[in-house]
Amino acid sequence: MRVRWYGHASFHVVSPSEGRSVFLDPFGVPTAQMAARGHRFGYPPIQGVAADVVLVTHEHFDHNAVGAVDGTPQVIRAAGGTFDTPVGRVTSVVGDHDTVAGTQRGMNAIVAFTLDGLRVCHFGDYGQSSLRAEQQAAIGQVDILMVPVGGGPTIDAEGAAEVVRRLRPRWVVPMHYRTEALSFLEPADAFVARFTHVVRCQEATFESADLPPPVDGDPVVVVPAVPLA
Repeated sequence: MRVRWYGHASFHVVSPSEGRSVFLDPFGVPTAQMAARGHRFGYPPIQGVAADVVLVTHEHFDHNAVGAVDGTPQVIRAAGGTFDTPVGRVTSVVGDHDTVAGTQRGMNAIVAFTLDGLRVCHFGDYGQSSLRAEQQAAIGQVDILMVPVGGGPTIDAEGAAEVVRRLRPRWVVPMHYRTEALSFLEPADAFVARFTHVVRCQEATFESADLPPPVDGDPVVVVPAVPLA
């Protein structure tokens, strides 16, 4: 499996052997309101990438720009349920973007699918105070977990570490945090510092076959290089 981080919560997950791919939470053009507040969102635009399936966890501009992905993908937008797709069964678990049952920021879907024999789970803008037991059961066993760590409208380092403890994935990819390209949220440092085994990639793309296995049951945190123009 090949995973490319486009920045923020946007990933392209590819199975070269199966010739299939999934794009997760493609971001769009920053709003004028963001610029007026002095927020920088400077990741390079998503261009020249096609996918068989596009998964959108919630309807905010930095997660739902399905038009940025080429081709004619099947799109699953901010919905709960199980869906048959070109990459197999996708599970989309309804959750909350905040700690008050979605009444402040709305719903957020947690999505999971299997590609190349690996179970991938993306938490979108998960903002709940804790993962509910029925959500955890619906997600199931996870190999690669993509989880927000930057606080603000989502969970922070402590909340993300608790999700990792609950799901016990093999690898964890932090997302949705402050970088050179993004001026708001908190950096990933506080989250990464909680783990012993960390791989910092030289590029924004990594191969699952190149990742070290968990050590004594502890997951490996994988930090892709920040995509910059």
